[in-house]
Amino acid sequence: MSSHSQNQSKQQVTNLALGAIGVVFGDIGTSPLYALKEVFKDGVPIDTIHVLGVLSLIFWSLTLVVTTKYAIFIMRADNKGEGGIMALMALALQGIKKIESDHDNELKQKSAFIIILGLLGASLFFGDSIITPAISVLSAVEGLQIIAPSLTHYIIPITIAVLGGLFIIQAKGTGKVGKIFSPIMIFWFGLLGLLGVFNIIEQPNVLMAINPYYALNLMFELGWHGFLIMGAVVLAITGAEALYADMGHFGLKPIRYAWFGFVFPALLLNYFGQGALLINHPDAIQNPFYLLAPTWALYPLLILSTLSTVIASQAVISGAFSVTRQAIQLGYCPRMNILHTSGEAMGQVYVPAINWMLMISVFILVISFKSSSALASAYGIAVTGTMIVDTILAFIIFKELWHWSKLSRLTFLSAFLIVDLTFLLSNSLKIPTGGWLPLVIATVLFLTLTTWIKGRALLSQYMDERRTMIEEFEERNIDDIPTVAGTAIYLTRTLHGLPQVFLHNLEHNHVLHKQIIVLSIVTTNEPYVDEAHLLKIRRFGKHRSFYRVKLYYGFKQTADVRRALELCVQEGLDINPKSASFFIGSEQVFFRNKSPMPKWRRALFKFLFHNSSSAIEFFKIPVDRVVELGIRIEL
Repeated sequence: MSSHSQNQSKQQVTNLALGAIGVVFGDIGTSPLYALKEVFKDGVPIDTIHVLGVLSLIFWSLTLVVTTKYAIFIMRADNKGEGGIMALMALALQGIKKIESDHDNELKQKSAFIIILGLLGASLFFGDSIITPAISVLSAVEGLQIIAPSLTHYIIPITIAVLGGLFIIQAKGTGKVGKIFSPIMIFWFGLLGLLGVFNIIEQPNVLMAINPYYALNLMFELGWHGFLIMGAVVLAITGAEALYADMGHFGLKPIRYAWFGFVFPALLLNYFGQGALLINHPDAIQNPFYLLAPTWALYPLLILSTLSTVIASQAVISGAFSVTRQAIQLGYCPRMNILHTSGEAMGQVYVPAINWMLMISVFILVISFKSSSALASAYGIAVTGTMIVDTILAFIIFKELWHWSKLSRLTFLSAFLIVDLTFLLSNSLKIPTGGWLPLVIATVLFLTLTTWIKGRALLSQYMDERRTMIEEFEERNIDDIPTVAGTAIYLTRTLHGLPQVFLHNLEHNHVLHKQIIVLSIVTTNEPYVDEAHLLKIRRFGKHRSFYRVKLYYGFKQTADVRRALELCVQEGLDINPKSASFFIGSEQVFFRNKSPMPKWRRALFKFLFHNSSSAIEFFKIPVDRVVELGIRIEL
């Protein structure tokens, strides 16, 4: 269980649960705008038995996937209170490293499999991050077709304007705006439930859809066509993974309370209300969500829907920033400029490169797909792909880390994988009409990330092959080398031996500093490392003051070299940060003809390597104390 949730008073849990409603449930909470409409768009007859069947499918999808899989099982797999695809991957890696494996090769293969799965999930998540803002805001603004048909041609410009505003305010930080998110979303879910109840009163027999008989009956009756509509039913559960991804911000209990106590009932009431409306007025299928409301309430509903979809989009965009930052820390993605937008909230970051890339992609989507129905075809694949990755990684954790019995873990895997695969396969039939889009986005991202990882591995291998151990170095009669006063700090990726940049400096300047510190930054598989375990200092070498300092950070932390030096001073190292010199290698990468890196990946890696942000900025190194030395690397 998350330590986060054990130390919370009832009042804190309540406040956090209310906060979670504003952030965690935006995506799943805006699905009623388009989900039911899309199911019937595929030609299912609109009569009592078919409406009950569709409602039953939606009810059981929400119950099995969101409630059982995520809220009950996967949310238990927290990494020191943190959730999300990267936390899940890091936990699975911890699990397999605990196996005493005589076969080092087997361990490497298992690690590679988990990393590939995690990167695949993260890449699909980005596909989802681009589609969610587009489909959500577009579906809300489409209410104009019902309210004022003459304004229909303004739908696309209004959508673009709303989304543009959302991306522009990201740089300001969402903390201030976030305070108004919760009241709006609480009001939204309350209204969803209320609109549903008014319509259920007119047709109470829709509640019979809780019986799974209706879902099974519909599937058997429609056969192949029933399998096809599962691709639209999945729209009701988009955003389920946010329950787990946002766990670090709110904790386990608050998210569960908010889901079971408020969000889940409100969603069910709204879907059942839409079903009741369709039984009484089949022609309401053009937009069952907006037609739930009385005519006088349509304009306020349009404004509230648009605000709610903006909030849902905000949560997904913040999620994309968070995943990017974790991938950078773990070394799976090139360094990018990351800005912290809140002094109090650790997790609030803004990544300009990702923000503008998302904005351009979302604009292209809205302009090219033009309607939420067209985008719905593209939506399911990204969501179901991510869910399958979550199921497999959770299974690995249950097996290797928690040692569940074979029966328990296989029951979990088979039950949820059957559901996930059913959704994925029915969505795969939509690939020609838009499902290709998230696949293309995910493929490009996956190839980029794997190219970066392969290049980094070759770089490490290159450094290891050319490293000089301190013993070899000391045999070279170093007493003859002149010494200058002060401390030289060499930043290096390698954890053993002397770094290239040190040898390079010696070769050119023919002097050694009185005190030499070799500094390595290590990212662990845990989200946070406390200051007590942040650094390890070891003296090495016989003749001089050589020290190796290793800094350990969690994948949700940002390395801060200035702060680390203060801790080194507290540990007894004689450093004056104001006069120490930092030596950093400015590496230029070239490829040999016979390089193990495939030719098509070489240009991509060079581009990523030379455009990643500088280590000086990224690790908060005092700029005026840095000496950069050019190093040519041939991979």
